[in-house]
Amino acid sequence: MPASRRGSGSLVLPSGQTIAIHTRTQDEEDLPHATKKTMADHLRKYETLFTLTPQRMRMIVEAFAESLELGLAKPNQIVPMIPTFVFGWPSGQETGDYLAVDLGGTNLRVCLVTLQGDGKFELTQTKYRLAEEQKQDDGQKLFDFCAECLKTFVESNTGNGPGMLKEGQVLPLGFTFSYPCYQERIDHGELIRWTKGFGAPNTEGRDVAEMFKQSLAKHNLPVHLTALINDTTGTLIASHYVNPRTKIAVIFGTGCNAAYMEHVKNIPKIANLGIPPDVDMAINCEWGAFDSFEHEHLPRTKYDTIVDETSNKPGEQAFEKLISGRYLGEILRLVVCELIDEGVLFLGQNTYKLEKPYCFDTAFLSLMESDPTDELLMIIGIFTHFFALETTLAERQFFRALAKLIGRRAARLSSCGIAAIVKKMGYLEEGCSVGADGSLYNKYPGFADRVHEGLQDIFGEKGRNIVTHHAEDGSGVGSAIIAAMTKIRKDADLYVHV
Repeated sequence: MPASRRGSGSLVLPSGQTIAIHTRTQDEEDLPHATKKTMADHLRKYETLFTLTPQRMRMIVEAFAESLELGLAKPNQIVPMIPTFVFGWPSGQETGDYLAVDLGGTNLRVCLVTLQGDGKFELTQTKYRLAEEQKQDDGQKLFDFCAECLKTFVESNTGNGPGMLKEGQVLPLGFTFSYPCYQERIDHGELIRWTKGFGAPNTEGRDVAEMFKQSLAKHNLPVHLTALINDTTGTLIASHYVNPRTKIAVIFGTGCNAAYMEHVKNIPKIANLGIPPDVDMAINCEWGAFDSFEHEHLPRTKYDTIVDETSNKPGEQAFEKLISGRYLGEILRLVVCELIDEGVLFLGQNTYKLEKPYCFDTAFLSLMESDPTDELLMIIGIFTHFFALETTLAERQFFRALAKLIGRRAARLSSCGIAAIVKKMGYLEEGCSVGADGSLYNKYPGFADRVHEGLQDIFGEKGRNIVTHHAEDGSGVGSAIIAAMTKIRKDADLYVHV
């Protein structure tokens, strides 16, 4: 009779619900489980597949930097390097009331931002949940919904109290629309393609700013759409407003992206716009698309290929599919399913619950990695509660090690993107701050440390000069600061045609 395996504890789910776990099995002989040695042998195979050497990382950085240059030189490249028409850094002295609407992947957020100068601000906000159906419904209906939420927000925040909107006050509005757009000027943007699971028809190829303006007019709202921005550009500007050492902004969440400040003379594709060459402009890289279609540079495993081929945009967003929170849980699930098919795991147990694509949330990977117990009770909880599966300690240790490999690869690839911008702009010697945001960066244990470790593997000791920090709210505050900067620029009659 084997010793009984007991465990009890509780697990807090991403939804905030707490479940109690009590595990006690005396019937280990009844279920054939993989031995410790078998799991160790398999782990070695996956270590080879998912580990990135410093040499490989430096090769990726070279290719990445070339992609960035190409995107600045010519339109319609894989990494589109989109000019944002946000000119230079904020002074930190911008003031006044501004509205921001942020159409994110899961929520619509409406903010009233009062800029107070000296890098200070006040924020009032409300979030409205987006249903999955709305993401696939007609595009104009989606913008009508955004306008309805803004109307509700304005009505409930109009009054005479402090931090309230005055009756009849017309406010500049920053619209944060974080999907790749082609922009000819700051209040215009043609949607190149939907990402993050959106698929609203009649929107791709159209000017989303114009569509939103129509919805605003329909609801008679006292706002002026001043700027259409990407959340990453907003993050860059907001982080610099608060911490002027910030030179780059990155997002590692459901999607992944970066923005930085480029010299206009180094953006050949906009030479015809007549903007002085010594001016600086923020660039929205849209780097999730790096190495798409050709797949020449990134180390893809067969699991990554399956994720890609079964996604709603096969071939596209190749870099994003290796590092975004949307896909990491799925990569782990595919490995586990392969081991089930090979008869290594869960023999004699019903694994149907685990066979559903995307059922293994990336939040589970964070929980598995941060499980503090010797028995790995958190992992017992995940497998028993969500998938009705019994696990041994050897299996749980394997799952945890696998989560670590996938999470570490994501962070190290992320550092390759940051390194490409640092190299291109010559920031290594003087060093710089990188404002980072998104659920992976904020919630995944050790993600930031692994990014820093990656930068040191690429650049050696000098990699320590590049430090990431928690970014300021780009899609709300950043959007408002950009609306303020744009109003100041246009009032001063500077490059008003863009």
